[in-house]
Amino acid sequence: MDLEKHPAAPAAAAPAAELRASDADRDRIAQILGDALAEGRLTSDEHSERLDSLYAFKTVGELEALVRDLPAPGGSHAPFGQAGSTPPAGPADTIVAVCSSSARKGRWRPGAHTRAVSVMGDITLDLTEAVFEQQVTEINVTCVLGNVEVLVPENVTLRGYGSGVLGNFEVRGEGRGESDPQAPVVIVRGFALLGNIEARPKPGARLVDLARKLRRRLDG
Repeated sequence: MDLEKHPAAPAAAAPAAELRASDADRDRIAQILGDALAEGRLTSDEHSERLDSLYAFKTVGELEALVRDLPAPGGSHAPFGQAGSTPPAGPADTIVAVCSSSARKGRWRPGAHTRAVSVMGDITLDLTEAVFEQQVTEINVTCVLGNVEVLVPENVTLRGYGSGVLGNFEVRGEGRGESDPQAPVVIVRGFALLGNIEARPKPGARLVDLARKLRRRLDG
């Protein structure tokens, strides 16, 4: 009887298309979709539909299908998932309020990613006068026994993905017909436990000359 132990054979690696998508994968796809909207390759309805799918799909292959008919940033259409095709994500701006209050307002520059954490505190993120330097801005919120309010200009596209447990997660103004198709997209993702998260457009606040600014940035 052969009692020698043999090492188990390593499991076969999953095909690239079947890998679970990472945050960096979604960031890259969101940038391609935003550029396509600004260049007129996608209508606002097509952009909204693909953006909703972006945060519902789970694998790299599903994300790849969303941009298969669009050029990659810089004009070249490199295969999705190859080395060097995903730019490094910048650090997230973190705002914390623990038994206190914190706010961002006025002419500030929100990054592509902002993290807000409220524990028995109040946070206000007022984007009505903000300077957007990217097409898609994502805000991730965790709220425990606190309150977080996000205000955006009327013509910015607002999307929300979140939930609450004995709390409230509410995004108002999604799918408004008056949203500028060239405007930045603000995505609020959050979880509220015995707290309140609310995102809404501020009446009377608008960003102007969005199409010209975005096209100048793309051309530059």
